[in-house]
Amino acid sequence: MGYGEAAAGDHLQLGWAFWLPGHQLGNGGAPWVDPYSFRPEAKAGPNLQGWLFGAPFWPLRHLLGNIWAYNLIVLLSFVTAGGVACWWLRSLGLVRSAALVGGLVFALAPYRVGQSTGHLLGLIAFLLPAVLLALERRRFVWAAIALAAIPLSGQIHLAMGAVILALGYAWARVPRSEWWKAGIAAGATAAAAVVVQRVVVADSVVGRGRRFTEVEHYSAEISDLFTRSVGAGIEEFVFLGWLTPILALVGLWAIRGKRGLAVFLALAAVVPTVLALGANVPLYEPLWRAFPPLRFARVPERLMPIACLAIAALVGFAVAFVVNHYERTGASRRSLPAAGLAVLLVVLALDLRVPVFGAVTPDRGNAAYAAMRGNGRLFELPVFSPGIHFGSVYLAYARQSPRERPQGYSTTASLESVLLARDLRGLSCGFGSLPPELGVRFVAVHRGLYRQSGWFGADCADRAEAALRRAGWTLLARDGAISSWEAPR
Repeated sequence: MGYGEAAAGDHLQLGWAFWLPGHQLGNGGAPWVDPYSFRPEAKAGPNLQGWLFGAPFWPLRHLLGNIWAYNLIVLLSFVTAGGVACWWLRSLGLVRSAALVGGLVFALAPYRVGQSTGHLLGLIAFLLPAVLLALERRRFVWAAIALAAIPLSGQIHLAMGAVILALGYAWARVPRSEWWKAGIAAGATAAAAVVVQRVVVADSVVGRGRRFTEVEHYSAEISDLFTRSVGAGIEEFVFLGWLTPILALVGLWAIRGKRGLAVFLALAAVVPTVLALGANVPLYEPLWRAFPPLRFARVPERLMPIACLAIAALVGFAVAFVVNHYERTGASRRSLPAAGLAVLLVVLALDLRVPVFGAVTPDRGNAAYAAMRGNGRLFELPVFSPGIHFGSVYLAYARQSPRERPQGYSTTASLESVLLARDLRGLSCGFGSLPPELGVRFVAVHRGLYRQSGWFGADCADRAEAALRRAGWTLLARDGAISSWEAPR
């Protein structure tokens, strides 16, 4: 519920990230930079989340608007994930029906779907089967490109797992004479991850790593593997399905003769799932403390897309086993009726269904933002710390009036941005004044966010506006729950 404006959520952060590259190119700026958020207290930061999907988003938003463009990008990620996984399984020799089932299981994998509700992790999961497909076809340059795209999209935790995934697949499927090529691809990805970590994380508020108490908070429990509801939050949502894991075990038995592939898929399915339990696994904390890259991730489940892909592949091999059984008994491949495949697809879709998507109040054109004309920085009330998701609403409306803003929404914001938000928090209820050195010309008051967050007194919005009037600020426009104000001349 937005209480008269857009409902807060990580999907608004992604929408901003997808919109920004096209906007930057249209204005002659670098498409990988965000020149607006956390300015002037921090330097212009990289927009790693936007470059990959920014290209399809740009024409879609001009044709259909920001909201429809974002929804279509999410739907496109389902098709891409399933299609690339199916393509990879076909390259392994699976019949079309078996590869189709495997692709469907990966596309509908609950963790991948859950992470697609507002996190880039679910949307870029298609890069994992793309890497394996390239290695299978000995397209090592394409494998390196797909691998490097993971850390360059800001997904450093998944990139660590992807490097190991690629090396493991090379061991299982690539001739020894060409292992060095896969090693170069993996090494380039590891280097890219290190660079991204230094550029994005090192100078941020989490530059020295997370606290293990954060890991404990986000660690999944064993019961979460079998629970369909999103009770503990989307991060701990690691449901695997009930029928799907059983079929995966059948698939593992079916490929027991292909020792390398069987070991690879078994480890790829089990290890990320165990690590997702985080602090609930006795050896996880020593590993977390001994392996520095892990200390920058507070969510142990970030490697689950790898397990989802391995399970999907094993389900595909289970179906292939049934099809091959028909062939060995002298029946044609058509003896497995199309109706049977359709029923299996429906049953698996029902087994994997998860209640994670729902309609939320979107951002629309707002007269209060349209009234801000000319140059000058924008400050929004109420004030939230950069890592609090309510700040995502400001990103949604900032697309209508892009300008430098001392605030923003990022869990890797600079320490300066966090301290500034802390110093200016009193402005949310009319206490204090904006420092002149920030150069703020406009202020937007979001009454809906006062109510969404529930963090402020009932009269705080009124008091904030009254303080602006006393300081000589002029009301420009009021549209619904949002009002805009201009500084005294």
